[in-house]
Amino acid sequence: MKIVITDPSLIAHRSAFEMGVGPGTVISWHKSWNDPGVVPALRDADVLVGPRLTKEMAAAATSVRLIHTAGAGFDGIDPDALSVGAVCANTFHHEGSVAEYVASVLVMLRRNLTVQDAALREGKWYSSVYCPGLPQPRTLRGAVVTFLGFGHIGVASWKLLDAFGAKGIAVTRTGSVDAKAHGLRWAGRNQDLSRALEESDVLVISTPLTPATTGIIGKRELEALGPQGLLVNVARGPVVQEEELYSALKHRSLAGAAIDVWYQYPAADGLGKPSTLPFESLDNVILTPHSSAVTEETFRGRSQEIIENINRLATGRPVRNVVMAGQAHSVTEPAL
Repeated sequence: MKIVITDPSLIAHRSAFEMGVGPGTVISWHKSWNDPGVVPALRDADVLVGPRLTKEMAAAATSVRLIHTAGAGFDGIDPDALSVGAVCANTFHHEGSVAEYVASVLVMLRRNLTVQDAALREGKWYSSVYCPGLPQPRTLRGAVVTFLGFGHIGVASWKLLDAFGAKGIAVTRTGSVDAKAHGLRWAGRNQDLSRALEESDVLVISTPLTPATTGIIGKRELEALGPQGLLVNVARGPVVQEEELYSALKHRSLAGAAIDVWYQYPAADGLGKPSTLPFESLDNVILTPHSSAVTEETFRGRSQEIIENINRLATGRPVRNVVMAGQAHSVTEPAL
């Protein structure tokens, strides 16, 4: 069996792959999906592990039976390029890391730690002890947090924030969350979002990006959250209207935000602004490069699951977590 790996995040786990797959397996490692060596390597490959499958790649990958992304997203896999009999599978394992990010940035924002850090670098002690009239910062105890989306990321984030003494509300498309079972104040549908925000101090966004959720957070929702409100977006940038978010932060109609997902992304060189608007000029926002899930823990778990699926394929067992299939493929075993 031959495996082509094009996701650079997996290189740190190379030894686990080489030890975990069956004897006689050949692994071709590449630093990017558009590395010039990828297409030639695919000509006799059985498995592609990476974020992209283009038509050019698929034309060479005639013997590939499994395309595996090293994350939840599979939008880089061209469904028209998926050959008959091939499947695409994904993997998660990032909820713990994202939840830790959510809790961390909320502590920083609620306690004004980023502002204090910047001020002290200039010799100013930004604290109510030294600045009369400056309000004392608040902890997360008693803060009401609305989760827009309450899947594995929302649930894991709530478990941490619950331990801080926060109070929770879940808003989802279906409204099927059992509020009592999760220890939430209440749970509702997306239509209840404005009501939830009027009660809330914090909005955590982890809903999938769909036509229904694109731009779901706009001026009205930000105003409902209010001038003391905080927003954390770990979903997709366009869930929040870009100009309205920038305006609310600039004019302090929103106290602060942590933004991990953006409106434009760089090329492979990792250079480029995340927005056409100058979010970097604001002192009430934490900017991160879509890194909330990028931890050793996340990719260790993803690596193990990918290895397990490769071994399943090699031994004729059903592959788990199939999200897309070429025509005439049979039903596969569901994820545990």
